[in-house]
Amino acid sequence: MPSPNSAALSPADIAALNARYAALDFEQRIRQLYREFDVDQVLVTSSFAATSAYFLHLIATIEPRQKFAFIDTGYHFPETLAYRDYLIELFKLNVFSVRAEDWKHQFTIDDKTYERDPDFCCAINKVEPLDAIKPNYRIWVSSLMRADTEHRAQLDIFEIRNGIVKFNPMIDVTHETRDAYIREHALPFHPLVARGYQSIGCIHCTVPGEGRSGRWVGKPKTECGLHR
Repeated sequence: MPSPNSAALSPADIAALNARYAALDFEQRIRQLYREFDVDQVLVTSSFAATSAYFLHLIATIEPRQKFAFIDTGYHFPETLAYRDYLIELFKLNVFSVRAEDWKHQFTIDDKTYERDPDFCCAINKVEPLDAIKPNYRIWVSSLMRADTEHRAQLDIFEIRNGIVKFNPMIDVTHETRDAYIREHALPFHPLVARGYQSIGCIHCTVPGEGRSGRWVGKPKTECGLHR
């Protein structure tokens, strides 16, 4: 039986989606997505990072049946895992973990790959596990925002990315709009935000900092590789 992802969308289809969704806001885009695609065809990933409550709350409110993929790198801050568990309970989320094979993750521990070659560490603990499940879906929904990095500033609402249609419904949302929604709905920030962490990844590769300046300090790396 062919996977749901085998019914690929053409570049013309992607262009039509971008034209149709351009005038919509984040909430309207999510509502429209579930009119056009069955929830079982939709992959939603979340890192349960600094302001994930906005993304998760809105999607879960609109489509309570949606499952969320948490990429468990094995290197998350304890505060991230606690925040994940809190949001799961608060929003009644259906979350499943995606992780590397045990022996591969153990290799990165023994090798300290996160210090020696962080790109390789991300490939093992993030990219490969997610790539393994992508063929089961047609649409991958992310919470990327153009305001975050130069790379993300170039992205469109829909794009074909490594064999799957990537949907970036928050791409043109501003930090101000996001934070206003969080305050309006009394949603919790990640506990490390109060300690100066504005972008939160793995424990070995994250320090306090403005924007994404606290990620991979001293290295040219700016993305984990999931969104390249």
